[in-house]
Amino acid sequence: MTAPTKTPAPARTDRWTALPAWARSAIIVAVGVGLLSLTATLTGQIQLTSSGTTQAAVRLLLPILFAALGGLWAERAGVINIGLEGMLILGTWGAAWAGYQWGPYAAVVGGLVFGALGGLLHAVATVTFGVNHIVSGVAITLLGMGLTRYLASVIFLPLSNNPRESPPVPGFDTFSVQPLADGLRAVESEQRVVLSDVAGLLGGLLSGLTPLAVLGFALVPISFLVLWRTGFGLRLRSCGENPTAAETLGVPVYTYKYIALIISGGLAGLGGAALTLNPGQLGYQEGQSGGRGYIGLAAMICGNWRPGGLLAGSALFGYTDGVQLRAGGEAVHALLYGASILAVGIALLWVARRRWKPALLAAVAGLAVYAVYFSTETVPEQFASYAPQLVTLLVLAVASQRLRPPAAIGVEYRRGEGD
Repeated sequence: MTAPTKTPAPARTDRWTALPAWARSAIIVAVGVGLLSLTATLTGQIQLTSSGTTQAAVRLLLPILFAALGGLWAERAGVINIGLEGMLILGTWGAAWAGYQWGPYAAVVGGLVFGALGGLLHAVATVTFGVNHIVSGVAITLLGMGLTRYLASVIFLPLSNNPRESPPVPGFDTFSVQPLADGLRAVESEQRVVLSDVAGLLGGLLSGLTPLAVLGFALVPISFLVLWRTGFGLRLRSCGENPTAAETLGVPVYTYKYIALIISGGLAGLGGAALTLNPGQLGYQEGQSGGRGYIGLAAMICGNWRPGGLLAGSALFGYTDGVQLRAGGEAVHALLYGASILAVGIALLWVARRRWKPALLAAVAGLAVYAVYFSTETVPEQFASYAPQLVTLLVLAVASQRLRPPAAIGVEYRRGEGD
């Protein structure tokens, strides 16, 4: 007599992953706004949610966002693009050169073209000649730094009497979305808990805008639609998942990798144009990129190679940079308090799921951050100025366990391997 077979238990579904992507994004945004509001209220640092801080954050996140989008296009096609920093640097010089002569719209085109040339060079090295992707990317970054320094000394020196910067470049006129911007500003001025915080954050997003900012935010859904909702995007992503299989199905893998890298470089070059056309700077300066190409690459990785995720990562890094520039070390110090609350909340979430080890780690991290906040009154200026880079390292460390890169990223591919 045979023993009765047991019916396998149904797989346990995760309620979070079962939610639509838009619902998960809305919840994350709501939690973030609520956390900032609570932190601003309890610490008295109202600059954390002011419209001025949000405006500064938007301007500072744009170069990171463009670089992250450039990394998305390249790496979805299977090519690691650590040369984003060099392409962004090329874009700063190209935007300054074109913008000085023909105005801000020409600066955007100049940045795009110079960045695309860097992407083309990366494609020739990695796709055609099979150079290691990391080696090629580092070489392009070094080339971008050296070439722009040389060109600045030759072309900008007679104009600005300084070999390390360009003459002032005309910028875009800013605009606001009316009457919403004025209404939100009025609510912000009333200083009501939560309501004024939300009004300040939204008001900063709807005022002080430039055409380049609108283009940057528009490229996020455009990239998603092209890469995930068109046949072209499906073929391009297949080159990053399994180029051999894509070739057997008739996809010209080399062509798609070239297209992806040229677009990638152009987007990174737009990041350089965003730096050059920043209202607080308006011109090329040597070293002005400040590693934002690398931070953009980190934002793309934190966003799990998805447009919405990289937008969130760029916003996080841009906001941190905006806070330290707008409000200084005291506001960054207040963010430590918010981080401790977030860590405790995550610990409680893990407890509800009966995941004791991650809950303990989150609780210990929260207590450690709070201890630093409680024992200090401000953050040293040196620490505050490097807050975006430190946030980059922290977020990468936390998110590394849930990342899913394209399967064939960084793999050398030679035509004919699928025969």
